[in-house]
Amino acid sequence: MRILAESGLEESEWAQARFDQLNVIEGKRLATMSHGRLYQSRVMYTFNKKVHPWKFSEGDLILKKVSQAQKDHRGKWAPNYEGPFVVKKAFSGRALVLASMDDEKFPSPVNSDIVK
Repeated sequence: MRILAESGLEESEWAQARFDQLNVIEGKRLATMSHGRLYQSRVMYTFNKKVHPWKFSEGDLILKKVSQAQKDHRGKWAPNYEGPFVVKKAFSGRALVLASMDDEKFPSPVNSDIVK
């Protein structure tokens, strides 16, 4: 009430001014959210333009990425991929059952992110 007395406005005028300020703030917040969504969609479009997912089918020959957890005496000259392997079964969730060229199956499926 002290602010109301210092401003020299009536209570209804002061309440209307505060309500208008809140509406302006709400409008700016909505505009900022809209701008953020537009920016995210532009970034997603640009990223997806460059990404081409691999589609694997049974019988394809692929290379599997070597796990870097294994130390190799060759250091950075060690191969990054091992293989070739044959895809025995491709699941819809991007999991693959692999087998070596000698038809020895892997004990568990692998994710398609680590093969090419």
